This record gives sequence, structure tokens and C-alpha cells, in this order.
Amino acid sequence: MTDSQLPPLVFTSDELDLLGNTADALSAYMGKPVLAELMDAEETGFEWVIFAVPLDIEEDPEDITVVQIGGKGARLLGNKGGMDIEDGDVYDCECLWAIQLSDLDPVRFIKVDQSGEEVAWTDTLAEILPFVVQDEGLLPDDDDDDEQDDADDDTGPDDGTEGAGPFDPYRPRTLH
Repeated sequence: MTDSQLPPLVFTSDELDLLGNTADALSAYMGKPVLAELMDAEETGFEWVIFAVPLDIEEDPEDITVVQIGGKGARLLGNKGGMDIEDGDVYDCECLWAIQLSDLDPVRFIKVDQSGEEVAWTDTLAEILPFVVQDEGLLPDDDDDDEQDDADDDTGPDDGTEGAGPFDPYRPRTLH
């Protein structure tokens, strides 16, 4: 198989979900829509995703990197920051960064800043994202915590008072 016949590098469905969740978390954090558009591997041989914020009509784009997000057949990830985007709509946006796939062993992901510089590379996508976006269903069920909580309930004085006084030794508060 020659280089031109190698299959293109594409994101997995879990990676696409994580990228979409990251755009949603950024939208909530920044208080404005963050769009994440997935670029096809057909031209470059690898998929990449760009994160950007649509420009406000009053913003001066002179000191920022402006990219266009959207267009016919655009693949936007996440909930689009609450925007209602029709197929074919194009938005001028401030580029935040991009993540591209790589076939350099052991690097799978390369983060590119708004000036086009490679700023991070890793084999684990979560390492280069600004938030740890994790589905609670993925966390291990730790039954030992319940046993520890039960043991903690039996320790300490039971004097009937609620909370600690200002001169009592520090005891962490717990919710019951």
C-alpha cells in the first residue's frame, strides 16, 4: 500500500463527543457561543477541528485571527452554543485554536494556536483540552466510600450541638 492509498486519519465517535462537549463547556464558561467545526480529511489526509467564537457586529477584527465557520455541509460539533445555524450559514469568528490528528508515533493529537503554531501534542485528547469533560457514567463505582462514610458517622462527640463553635478544633463539615 503506498502513502496515497493509506486511509485518512479520522476522529473516533468518542473523540468527536468529547470535542463537542468541550465546545459546549467553553460556551457556558465564556458566556458566548463557541463553535467547533470538523474539517474533512479528504484534502489533508487527516481530520481536524477548529474552535472559534462568532464575532459581534461591534468587534474590531484587526487584532485577532478571523476564520469562517459554517457553510454548506459544515460539520459542527456540540450544541453550537445555543445558536440556530442553518446549513449554508457562514460566520466570521475569532479563532481560539485547532486540534489536528497526526500519524507521528506516539502523537495522535496536535494542538495549534490561533497563529498556526503547534503548541501541544499528545496521545491523549483530554490532555490538550481546557476542561476535563467526563461523563459520570465513566467514573468507577467505588463502594468503599459508603463504608468509610458510615464509619465517619460514629466518630466524634455526640453533644447534640449543630456545627462547631468559633474556638472548637476544626472539623470539616459534611452534608448528611
